[in-house]
Amino acid sequence: MSYAKVLCVGLVGVTGHLVEVEADLAPGLPAVVLSGLPDTALNEARDRVRAAIVNSGQHWPNRRITVNLLPATLPKHGSGFDLAIAAALLGGSGELPLAPLEDVVILGELGLDGTVRPIRGVLPMVAAAARAGISRVVVPVGNAAEAAVVPGVRVRAVDNLHRLVAYVRDGSALLEPPPRQAAPPVQGPDLSEVAGQGLGRRAIEVAAAGGHHLLLLGPPGAGKTMLAERLPSILPELDDDTALEVTALHSIAGILPPGGELVRRPPFQAPHHTATVPAIVGGGSGLARPGAVSLAHRGILFLDEAAEFQSRALDALRQPLEHGRVLINRANGGTEYPARVQLVLASNPCPCAKPAGDTHCECTPLARRRYLSRISGPLLDRIDVQVELSPLRAAELMDTGESNESSAEVAVRVAAARAVATARWAKLGWKVNADVPGPYLRQARWRLPAATTYGLRRRLDQGTLSARGFDRIVRMAWTISDLDGRDRPDADDVDEATHLRTREAS
Repeated sequence: MSYAKVLCVGLVGVTGHLVEVEADLAPGLPAVVLSGLPDTALNEARDRVRAAIVNSGQHWPNRRITVNLLPATLPKHGSGFDLAIAAALLGGSGELPLAPLEDVVILGELGLDGTVRPIRGVLPMVAAAARAGISRVVVPVGNAAEAAVVPGVRVRAVDNLHRLVAYVRDGSALLEPPPRQAAPPVQGPDLSEVAGQGLGRRAIEVAAAGGHHLLLLGPPGAGKTMLAERLPSILPELDDDTALEVTALHSIAGILPPGGELVRRPPFQAPHHTATVPAIVGGGSGLARPGAVSLAHRGILFLDEAAEFQSRALDALRQPLEHGRVLINRANGGTEYPARVQLVLASNPCPCAKPAGDTHCECTPLARRRYLSRISGPLLDRIDVQVELSPLRAAELMDTGESNESSAEVAVRVAAARAVATARWAKLGWKVNADVPGPYLRQARWRLPAATTYGLRRRLDQGTLSARGFDRIVRMAWTISDLDGRDRPDADDVDEATHLRTREAS
């Protein structure tokens, strides 16, 4: 036999595609030709696979070898095809009967000694195989726990090429995935540790309940970072579908923690203010990698010292915030990553970081405006909750915190409010109030009475509020009414939402 075929999976972004790895061995000068749009790492598989086969005690066929990856128009990236290529070559040379590998997806990178090394992106690859109707996969032993997360797929693992050969030739058993263990409880920062800042605590509760973006302004030591870091502690855990999305992204990025468990806690990404545009939204040469906004998908993207970030990096977030995804185009094609995040910005009010009106502040009003203008108006217009924190007083700082609510207590209210919103919008496919389009809220069924929104209408007519701002305040009013247990927002809810949006004193 001079022809053989096995199955593998290639990734484009977070989407997996079934790939047929064909091997044809013909008479002629010994050579290996690899076709099907391979990248550099995949082209180098010729040498890796040859060394792995020889060092595993198998015969290398000295013939003209053509390896084709179908569909040929799909770009192929990475070293995850090595094991499938080796199996196809050994099958085509007659060394192995490939009947046991029929309708089996094979994934793994080969070392020169024949060891099978773990690869990135196994979870979305196995999920793609399951969608294509494949129920059996062979993966590196280091990825077995991760692959076993996908339901309806029988996962087996190998630690070296010799084990796969023994399975195909002699029926020897492959390795089983390790037993799943309950994840230990996550201990993180708690809201009870935050001194004072009643306005800030209310702001993050509203933001958590409705999925609203948040801006915290204030002098150093006011508690901006502490509040932002505790926002994940009051968010509900991710459901199965959402957890699978997040875990797949982390698998592609290579940051999935050991153990292979689904990521249940909303992710929290806090890039440094020197981060570049590709670091924030994704990029890189060749295959575009996910950036911080995608790694924070279904969680929090926290930009501390937001006014110190490059303006280009901040403005690059405008499109992901609107559409919940990032499309990165390169010369050889585009890559799309999900990016439905809750953006949290924190910033000092001016370059010298003194409170407004402080006698020691060295900044002119113009300097203060220029500093905050680094966060552009179009981006600010997309931020629902915008609050300015006051400096802590001595009594607040010395408080033992015993009277402060814990994250667990606040999380109960947030979960109840989210449950109400999910029940309200479930038939329309939305889960939180921040997802609801403004035009829908202005329809007769959900439109608030004119008396309730009188102040908003006046601001809109005066030009002090944009149409986007109007919709965002109405969404926040729905969130506040959900938190306080009302069926519909009243004038007080709209008033509080307006103050949280405009940074005006109530």
